[in-house]
Amino acid sequence: MKVVGFAGFSGSGKTTLVEQLIPAFKLRGLRVSVVKHAHHKFDIDHPGKDTWRHREAGAFEVVVASARRLVLMREFERATELSVHHLLAELYAGVDWVLVEGFKDSDLQKIEVWRAASAKPARYPDDPFIVAIATDRPEQLPEATQRPVLDLNNADALAGWLVDNGERFDYNPDAYL
Repeated sequence: MKVVGFAGFSGSGKTTLVEQLIPAFKLRGLRVSVVKHAHHKFDIDHPGKDTWRHREAGAFEVVVASARRLVLMREFERATELSVHHLLAELYAGVDWVLVEGFKDSDLQKIEVWRAASAKPARYPDDPFIVAIATDRPEQLPEATQRPVLDLNNADALAGWLVDNGERFDYNPDAYL
């Protein structure tokens, strides 16, 4: 399994890039999973549905499955911040690539998504885990870099770069858990 993170400020285009990378990987015959960090309370089921009712009744975990889908919901009794490595351990072992959105402070190899128009600072000068920068304006990067600079608007080329450099994204869970 290969794992790459995408880091950047809100509004930089991380979600759009990940969304575009998924079919680019699938066209190459690769199976892709996504891990996303949420900063606030979120829900994937709806009031009145069975899963919601079971969770509201106090179930610690609810697993629902069909011939086409499996969902696991876990309700923590108190705030629990899981590391990205704990979440990666939950994934199906038969996946080729995991795209991680968020977890900007993790020790994963990451691509920074940076837009000049955002007027936000770049993370790459201070984050040794950023291995490349995806941007729409390479000429406006705030600092020169030896890291690869990739076209944020060309997901197919970015997927190609990831596949070509896949060995650097090999994930060894024993190194983290």
